[in-house]
Formats: sequence, structure tokens, C-alpha cells
Amino acid sequence: WRRQKELEEARKAGLAPAEVDENGKEINPHIPQYMATAPWYLNSDKPTLKHQRNWNDKGGDSDKWYDRGAKVYQATKWRKGACENCGAMSHKTKDCLERPRGKGAKYTNKNIAADEKVEDIKLVGFESKRDRWNGYDAQDYSRIMDRFEQLEEMRKEIRKKEEPRCRFGEVKKRVRTTAGGSTGSVRNLRIREDIAKYLLNLDVNSAHYDPKSRSMREDPQPDKPAAEKLFHGDNFVRSGGEYSAWQSLTVHSINAHEKGLDVHMQANPSLAEMLYKQFKEKKEQLDGKDKEDVVAKYGSAAAPVPEDVKALAASERYVEYDRTGRVVKGVEVKAKSRYEEDVLINNHTCVWGSWWRDGQWGFACCHSTVKNSYCTGKAGESAAAQVDAAMLANMEAAAREKEAADLKKRQESKLNDYRATTRTCGAVDAAMKKLEEREKAAMEGDKSKRKYNSLEGAGGEHVTPEEMEAYRIKKSRGDDPVAKGAGTDGYDLL
Repeated sequence: WRRQKELEEARKAGLAPAEVDENGKEINPHIPQYMATAPWYLNSDKPTLKHQRNWNDKGGDSDKWYDRGAKVYQATKWRKGACENCGAMSHKTKDCLERPRGKGAKYTNKNIAADEKVEDIKLVGFESKRDRWNGYDAQDYSRIMDRFEQLEEMRKEIRKKEEPRCRFGEVKKRVRTTAGGSTGSVRNLRIREDIAKYLLNLDVNSAHYDPKSRSMREDPQPDKPAAEKLFHGDNFVRSGGEYSAWQSLTVHSINAHEKGLDVHMQANPSLAEMLYKQFKEKKEQLDGKDKEDVVAKYGSAAAPVPEDVKALAASERYVEYDRTGRVVKGVEVKAKSRYEEDVLINNHTCVWGSWWRDGQWGFACCHSTVKNSYCTGKAGESAAAQVDAAMLANMEAAAREKEAADLKKRQESKLNDYRATTRTCGAVDAAMKKLEEREKAAMEGDKSKRKYNSLEGAGGEHVTPEEMEAYRIKKSRGDDPVAKGAGTDGYDLL
């Protein structure tokens, strides 16, 4: 049982190959035992998972369907047993779907229909037997939808031409009456797929719904995000279309009347509209003048580029260089930017950033790494080299001093008198053999390895260094990860 347990652990760890069933398939070692063990009445001697599989599986249905419109053979003469009407062998006369002829193909031997492809497709599943969409081709539906959309576009164009503007938004509906029915006009009809307004918010204190006019002026869902709303209320229409322009005209006429102008929106709408038009033209002129003043003072980013700025761009001048980068033919024109370049500060002969060393930028003329420093020339360069040399010498001296201090500390240590006792391999082997014999005798005898206080007194046993070394070698350490893999070449540690 223990060996079987170790084998299962090795299979779970991936060190041993998985168990194989009677069909040659591997069994997952992580499957619990109560699932992998076969019942007794199966009389299975080998490991198997057959009892977990569906024993009543009749197989799935294939994706194959009837080949619609396919023909098999085209005959030239009527054959015995064929349809007397069209001459096809795939059906009888009473099952023929062709128009009944005056004289059948049996008697005329003309226009013999081709034999249809007859297929025997067996459906096993419950759903597939009752699937009314089985064999449906989606491409047929796309063609139907394309044709429907084309017809709908044509209908819309015809309605736009025939329908007068005064009856816009009117929907015709057939109303049944006792006299045989008549066509009446019903307004504000709701599409059947839309959600009713009164079902958007069932709170009795929400927006009021008028069932007679089928209107809900307020927003039934004011706390819902606008992107998720399906209906914003009938008042939402007032914020779009021509309503905003009408509202602006009304407000302007009211303000003009309050300021003393003899204008009224209802009494003289033409005058109010003319005054509002003049007001908008004057406002646009003032806004344009303000814009021109701002552009004249600060400039415009959309204006064309001046000629002096264009001169800074690249040109088509031909320049030749040698392999060292010197100009051989032509004149080199350096591209300039909007920022200041080649600006020398504090008596420096090179610009800042012309020299770099050890992650620091500086001036190439004096090797100074301080940006606001004054140039010291070659003297500064030699001084910087001396400083670097002195710093390197100081670091080496500090390292030598530290090494000398460590050596002195080791020499003054109390462990200098310690000398390790040399032990031969033979003595250690003999001590290990003696230790094994003693442990064996203790296990067979009084179950104790050494007597109590056996090392005290003059007559006690003395432990030699070889015996101590043998004890250390044989002592097992639980915290040693390598000791656990002894004898397995370390594979159980993976």
C-alpha cells in the first residue's frame, strides 16, 4: 500500500508516467479515488473510467443537410418506374411537384426532368428532430433583407413626393366598422417594439402621463445617465429643431419692447423677425471686428508662414562630404531653430554640453561641470585631472588602510591558537562502524543508546574526535533540503 501511495504521489508530481486505461488513454492522476474506482459489478481488472462516461450515447447529429436543388442524372427517354408526368425516377406520379402536363413524359419522351438527389439523413437528438430551422441558409435571408430595404427606400421616396407637408407625422390606420371598414387617421401611434412611456418608471410620484394624448412631458428617469436613456420626455423636443430659434426670437422681441421699441411678437411678427435679423448681423460684425483685432495684435496660427521663416527650412543646395565629415563641394548650411544656439557664456570658448564624462555634462574648453562657472582654460583642465588623480589616490590609500586594519584584527584574534585536529579517513570510518554497532546493540537490548551520566567521572567513557565526527556525519538534519533527496539524484526536488 505504501509503494502504491508513493507511486500516486510521483504521478501527481509528474515524475512518473500517468496510468493508462483499457483504451490506451491516460488517466488524470488528480481524479479522486472514489471517482476513478470502478463498481464491483463491472468486473474490471484494469483501471478504467468507462463507468463515468455516457453509456447511452447514440452519437451526435452531423452538420450535413439535404442538398437543395441538386440533380443526379438527366435521362433522354422515359424509364420504367419513373414519374409519368415529368419522367424523373426520384418520385412517383402522385408526388410530382411539376405542373401537370397535357401529355406526360411517358407518352411524349420529351422534356424529361432530371433525377433529384435523394439523401437519407438520420437525426438522433431530440432537439435536432424538432428544429424547424435545420438546413436554413442565412444567405437567403440576407438577399431577402436587401430586397426589402430597396423596396422600403422606394416607398419612402414615393411618400415624400405624394404626402403634403401639412399632414406630416400623420399615420394611417385601418379601423374596422360594422359598415365594412374605413380608413381613418390616428396620430401619435407607438411602435409595437418600443417600451411604453408609463412603464419606464413605475413610481406613482414620477412624471405625469396623460393617457388621452399619450404624452409625458417630464423626464421619467431624471437620475439615469443620458447615454442610457431611451426616452427623455416630450419636453426634450423643445430643445432642438426650430424651437430654439423661435425661442430666441421671442426673447429678443420681449427685451426690445422693454427697452422702448414698438415691437410685439404676436401683433407684428414680421417686424419682430426683421429687427432680430438686423440684430444678428450687427452682432456678427462686432464679433468679426473683435477677432480681427485679436489676430492683428497676437497673430494667428492658421496664417501662412512668412518668407523669413521659410528661409530657415531645408533647401536643395548640393553639398559633398568626405569620409571624415569635412565639406568637399558646396557650402554647408546649418539648420537653425527658434532657440538660441552657439551662445558662449562666462568667457567660455565652447558651449555647455560640449564635454561629457562619468555621466556629467560640461564645457570642453576647461572640463568644468558647473554650468555658471567661469572658464579657466588649460589650467582648469589640468586642475581637474589633478583632482581626479588625487581622488583616485585617496580611494586606494583608504582601501589599503582598511585591508591593513582587517589583517591586524585577524592577527590579534583569540582564534589564532586554534588548530583543527587532523583526522584520517580510516579513523572516522572505524568510529562510524563502532557507532552503528552500538546503535544496533541498543535497539536489540535495553532500547537505550548510552547510559545516564556515562561521560562523568574517571571511569566514564571519553568521546574521541573521530567519534564526534562520525556522529555529525550520521546525524540527520530536517532543515537540509539536499538530505531529503539522497539516493534519487535530486529528481524528487523538481
